[in-house]
Formats: sequence, C-alpha cells, structure tokens
Amino acid sequence: MTTEELIQENSRTLSFELEYADEPRNATVETITRDEATTDELAEHRSKKERILSLYRAGATDIADIVRQVKARPSYVAQVLQGAGLINGYFDLYTTTAREQNVYSRFFRNVLSFKTVEAARESVQKIDRLYNYFERLGDRAGQHQAMVLALTGKNRARWSGKMDEAQLFSEWLAAH
Repeated sequence: MTTEELIQENSRTLSFELEYADEPRNATVETITRDEATTDELAEHRSKKERILSLYRAGATDIADIVRQVKARPSYVAQVLQGAGLINGYFDLYTTTAREQNVYSRFFRNVLSFKTVEAARESVQKIDRLYNYFERLGDRAGQHQAMVLALTGKNRARWSGKMDEAQLFSEWLAAH
C-alpha cells in the first residue's frame, strides 16, 4: 500500500471519528424494528437509562450508535449497560472504586473521598501510605495505581466544584 493510499484510508477513519464527535449520525440501527422507530414520542417520556437499555436489548450493541440516538456521554451509556449486567469490563474516570478493576482494587476500595476538605485530606493520606507500601515492595504498578486514584480524586473533586479538595490531590500528585 502506498503512502497516499494509507493517508486516504486514515482520512476516512478520521472523518468518521470527527463526524461522531461533532454531530449525531442520521443512520439508525438496523436491528431496531419499524414499530420501535415510530414510537419516538413514547421514547421522549422514558428516561435516558430506559432508552439505553431498550436500544441495547433491541440489538443496538455498539455504544457509539446508542450514544448518537440517546444523546448521552459514552461513559454514561457504558455504565448503564454494565450496571444492568449487559456488558462487563468497562472502566473510566467515573467508575466506582468499589468495583474490581484489577488486582490492586482491593487495596484502594473505599479510599477515595472528597466530601469535605478533611475527608479529602484523609483520602490523600491513605493513598500516600499505599503508594509508600508499594514503593517498599518495588511494585511500580501499585504505585501507578495510587497515582491514578489521586488523579481520579482530583478530577472528580474539581468537576464537582470542590476546588480546595481538588487542590489536596493535586499537591500530592505534584510531589510524586
């Protein structure tokens, strides 16, 4: 394949990705029956969660297609489907730390809190103890997991408008 052909192929992929990011597609999922497609008025009265579950059960298994139809964030769609037991293995910044993500999850369960400045301070202290524990073991992956949790705390606090709490996590990250 020539360089020009690769560029053309990649530009088609990029074009699709930009289309996905900018505007919803007009295409509907083929597996949805005509009866379901004509009940858009009823769909307006259902919650996003109900619509996501209904679309998935009707055969729309591509999260991107569901996102376009429901006009929801991909992370929300995936979390709804995972919560209903329809998919598994999905993790992102907003996934609960109570759910097993990897072998380190049990160490970090219920460590993250930023309800108050004091709760955030205690959370940072726990993260720091775990970071130091993994450092003594020479376990870089464990240390990395501690840093990921601190970053998660910082971002969640910041997007919740809790700037003082976010600053505590940020300062710990800067020191490590």
